[in-house]
Amino acid sequence: MSDSYLPMPDDWHRALAIVAHPDDMEYGAAGAVARWTGEGREVAYVMVTRGEAGIDGIAPDECAPLREAEQIASAAVVGVSTVEFLDHRDGVVEAGPALRRDLARAIRRHRPELIITLNHRDHWVPGTWNSADHRAVGQSVLDAAGDAGNRWIFPELVEEGHEPWGGVRWVALAGSPQSGHALDVTATIDAAVASLAEHKAYIAALSEAEPAAYARELLTTFGRSSGERFDCEFAAPFELISM
Repeated sequence: MSDSYLPMPDDWHRALAIVAHPDDMEYGAAGAVARWTGEGREVAYVMVTRGEAGIDGIAPDECAPLREAEQIASAAVVGVSTVEFLDHRDGVVEAGPALRRDLARAIRRHRPELIITLNHRDHWVPGTWNSADHRAVGQSVLDAAGDAGNRWIFPELVEEGHEPWGGVRWVALAGSPQSGHALDVTATIDAAVASLAEHKAYIAALSEAEPAAYARELLTTFGRSSGERFDCEFAAPFELISM
């Protein structure tokens, strides 16, 4: 692979982000979303869980509405007003027909050309293990992108009124160790920082730093490293899979 990233495609109008948990989009991809919505593109979010198992010391029934509210506020910062939750159990998401059906339904409803999800591979980088939920959701998103266009897979979706959608052209994996594309997010890095900082309760469980300081340190460090491979100050990298 070349040391330089290729540019992300820009000949599309609708995108759908599908990730496992509240905050997944904010760890690297929100700057791209802010740029895209600023250009007039449509982006919606689907969370497979409500992140209810994500904060030690806060019981799931209390944690879920807290994290839901933080995600809605976070998405609004980058111009996303549609945030949906599928209510699969946090921490034990299973790849399989039930999840694929739910994702295919969401894809048929939103009819995106681009889908954004997280890295589904075993590792983020060598030596850093990826979570079971991320692996299950990322793999299932790739499968569901194809399922959405086939009326004979999950025919009950057609009975519900969800006609097939075969218009997904790409799935972009954020956080992938095999990223080969990127988007310049220099102009939207502040929005990305503010978006991540909305996850106040989650960040408080991770760090003693103020949420905004935590978010800026993390995102500028990561974004600057990616920018060096894309000839800009800050970049959001993706592994781009054509469908």
